[in-house]
Amino acid sequence: LVSTGGSRMQEGMRALSQLQRVARQSALTRAAGVPQLAVARHPTTGGGWAALAAGSDVVLAVTGAQVAFAGSRVRPADADPAAYTAEAQFAAGHVDRLVAAGGLRGTLGRWLTLLGGPAAGRVAPPRALSGVAPPTTGWEAVQRARAVHRPRADAYLDACFTLREETGGDRCGGRDDGVVCGFGRLPDGTVAAFAAQRGTPTRPAGFRTAARLVRLADRLGVPVLTLVDTPGAAGDDEAERAGTGPAVAECFAAMAEARVPVTTLVIGEGGSGGALALAAQGHTWMTPDSYFSVIAPESAAAVLKRDASRVRETAGALRLRPQDVTDLGVARGVVGPA
Repeated sequence: LVSTGGSRMQEGMRALSQLQRVARQSALTRAAGVPQLAVARHPTTGGGWAALAAGSDVVLAVTGAQVAFAGSRVRPADADPAAYTAEAQFAAGHVDRLVAAGGLRGTLGRWLTLLGGPAAGRVAPPRALSGVAPPTTGWEAVQRARAVHRPRADAYLDACFTLREETGGDRCGGRDDGVVCGFGRLPDGTVAAFAAQRGTPTRPAGFRTAARLVRLADRLGVPVLTLVDTPGAAGDDEAERAGTGPAVAECFAAMAEARVPVTTLVIGEGGSGGALALAAQGHTWMTPDSYFSVIAPESAAAVLKRDASRVRETAGALRLRPQDVTDLGVARGVVGPA
């Protein structure tokens, strides 16, 4: 529970050097597999923010609090005061959640329940929330996965967990609301982590957020459930400048290095590497209203210099239906209805 302006200037280097001891103890705690939860209260600045709070596994911040490295008296005269708030740190991906002071007790209680609860074994793939049969054509699979009213990630998470709390932000200045991560309690009382795409193109911050979640769960010995649903990695110029390639690579690495069981369910669009980066090799399942493809059929047709009238034909040739992906050995099977 952090509330400090930093090291005491009156005590000089003796006070400043204590931050190294704080950082060392935090590192030892994490290495021992103990979760670290920080609450940034007003004010949390200087070394209190940098050496203790900001590096924690889960960072909560009280709304309206001053949260920043630079204290109010050492900032540039023309600095924007709004940049030094809990809200600004949240928007930049450095804080997982904003909490009103009156709601702190309940939020901490839920987080401590999840981080201190017994870990599950491998998470079984959730059942499909739509009652449809597997598609007959590739284009039908694409249309189903793109349907506006198809069950999305939040519906699957609500069906899977009786209690859940979310982490968010990549700790690198970015946040992608199209990716939701966190920890949840399963019906049997055990705890699992989750990383889920919400059907939008995944931005670099989203991949980094998912990678952070997988690595944290791995360190804590908590199994992971990923839900894949994206047309692919965001390809706009802003995403490229933010590092789409390195972010996807980081996510691939986190999944490949995980020692805990990871289960994946493709619940909608499985668009190329942006979807594969969150898919568990050998433990990926499909819903009947999903598809998984090396490339979108429209893009494939463009690469082959086919006109728009041949997109449906191209979708069939890509073998992207759930049953096709299973036959190819990429997925283990198609889940049945709940």
